[in-house]
Amino acid sequence: MSDRHDDPSTYPALGRWMTWVDRPGSATKIFRGLIVVCVLVVLADLTYTPYGYLPMEKWFGFYAGYGFVMFTVLILLAKGLRVLIKRREDYYGDKAVDQEDYPDDGTDRREHGDV
Repeated sequence: MSDRHDDPSTYPALGRWMTWVDRPGSATKIFRGLIVVCVLVVLADLTYTPYGYLPMEKWFGFYAGYGFVMFTVLILLAKGLRVLIKRREDYYGDKAVDQEDYPDDGTDRREHGDV
C-alpha cells in the first residue's frame, strides 16, 4: 500500500507543480535564476535618471549594492543577537509544556511520520 505523502498524483494542483523543486539540479536552476534577476535589476538602473540627496545615490547600481550590504549586515546582526538571547534547551525545566505527563488511556499517541 502506497503512502499518500509519497504519491505526487494525490497532491493538490499547486503541490504537483511544485515537485520540480525536489528534483536534482533544481537548486542550481533557482540560483542561476536569482543571478539573472539581480543582473536585470541592476541593469534597470540604466533606464532612468537618478535623483538623490547625496552624490553617491547617483552612482550606477548604488541601491543594489546598498541593499546587498544592508541585508548582509542584518544577517550578521541577527547572528550576534542570537548569541545574546539564546537559552539552554532545559531553560524552562519542569514547567515546559513538553515535560507535562499526559494519561495514556483515552489518547491516541502517534510518533512523527505516523499516518
